[in-house]
Amino acid sequence: MSQKLMGRYIVTDPKVCHGKPTFRGTRIMVSQVLEQVSNGMAWEAIIEEWRGSITKEAIAEAVRLASQAFIEHADEYVLEPAA
Repeated sequence: MSQKLMGRYIVTDPKVCHGKPTFRGTRIMVSQVLEQVSNGMAWEAIIEEWRGSITKEAIAEAVRLASQAFIEHADEYVLEPAA
């Protein structure tokens, strides 16, 4: 199994970070950046924290893919039926 492109900026590779999605050419896991976004960190600050290794476009792709995955699997997150 080799590297798989998940988008323009995001890849998975079993040899990098145990196959977790990372930003292409880095060991920065997408989940780490999405956590920063969910905590309200400004995208510019995220880019600065990672020393410019990722871009706004890469963050946007991660958010878009996460949103798409949530929409496709939303029923798996239901805590209880709505009244």
